[in-house]
Amino acid sequence: MKFSARTAAPVAALLLAALTASACAPSTSEGGATGDHGTGTVRVWLFREVDNKPKERVVDDVVRAFTEKHDGVEVDVRYIPVDSRAERIKAAFNDPSSAPDLIEYGNTDTAGYVADGGLADITEEFEDWDQAADTDPTARESVTVDGRVYGAPLFVGVRALYYRTDVFDDLGLKPPRTLEEVADAAKRIRAERPDLYGIAVGGAYTYGALPFVWAHGGELAEREGDTYTAAVDDAAARKGVEAYTDLFGEDNCPPAKCAEMGGNDTVEAFASGKAGMAIAGDFSRRAMEDGEVRGTYGVVPLPGVEKSEIAPAFAGGNNLGVLRSSDHRTLAVELLKELAGKETQRKLFDGMGFLPTFTDTRREVADSDPFVEPFVRTLGAGTEFVPTTPAWTEIDASQVLPTMFQEIVSGRKDVATATRDAAARMDEAFGRAAD
Repeated sequence: MKFSARTAAPVAALLLAALTASACAPSTSEGGATGDHGTGTVRVWLFREVDNKPKERVVDDVVRAFTEKHDGVEVDVRYIPVDSRAERIKAAFNDPSSAPDLIEYGNTDTAGYVADGGLADITEEFEDWDQAADTDPTARESVTVDGRVYGAPLFVGVRALYYRTDVFDDLGLKPPRTLEEVADAAKRIRAERPDLYGIAVGGAYTYGALPFVWAHGGELAEREGDTYTAAVDDAAARKGVEAYTDLFGEDNCPPAKCAEMGGNDTVEAFASGKAGMAIAGDFSRRAMEDGEVRGTYGVVPLPGVEKSEIAPAFAGGNNLGVLRSSDHRTLAVELLKELAGKETQRKLFDGMGFLPTFTDTRREVADSDPFVEPFVRTLGAGTEFVPTTPAWTEIDASQVLPTMFQEIVSGRKDVATATRDAAARMDEAFGRAAD
């Protein structure tokens, strides 16, 4: 009974290996498992974080307890770079001999991985798990495709509104209660403090922009049966797009600087003291604490259109899944439950700040740490997710939405034209996925 934990090879080597395997392998997994062994080595791939040591300690404790319960079982944990995950995991789907039994993956990748034939259907095991009943509905949606479950949520991340308490106090401002008040406060800050962006926004910041769409009643797409149709050009969605893109201008965040900015750029701008507000996640806390704004910022839910409303946030996060090719399925599912269980999620929150996907565990951490309260409120108000179709991977990778936002803020297209063109590209992707 033993386990090992390793950090994967440098990114360049991983990319080369993955691309080589992908070039030689078919585009989808061709077969399932050849058996279900009760002994041997269970191989696990988890994402390597910037500061990975706290995560490793939590995982090591889980694995140690797991191997102590199973004679003749070893667990080999490897931490892979997030940036090369797509190539590496895709290659694993096509080469079962080198594939892990259990992987961590981004929750927007579920549908694509299922379409590739890579993930095992664990619906029955998930339903029999006593802790599953407390899973947040949106988190459960992120592991579900066509009514079947292909993993377990590991943690969830949402965004809220960070604001500079010192700047707000100096200007006599209060935290915004509507999206209109966000815009008004941003312009006031920019006018009074021209060295600052009022609110840092980015043309490539999809998940910072989408709450504006959802808050105005818009949707990315509508589903009928197994078919999706783009809705980003509907009237309500266009209102949200316009509300977000109106924040780009000399009176807040100049397009010349902000059009190309992504989420990390807006976080960096706020953390370095260059913005009065920013839309950022619970997972951005360390950046703020390590930055120039430590001790001078607060967080509130991003408000909606009306007072007392909270803008729906994108429910990001990561999941765990068992590969269809695993020949240790039973052991892998059991280990998945241990790694994604309530006790482990609580420890990952304590060590890494990852928000739990269980509603009761999340309430516990909110009571213990006031910082997470605005994010828990945001989750409680209702979150949104991307279309659960392999087409989303293509839409996301081809930058359909960032291109739309950037075309608008640069003045190349108006809102109606840009949203119409984006919808057409989305529908093309939906059509290919349905073929």
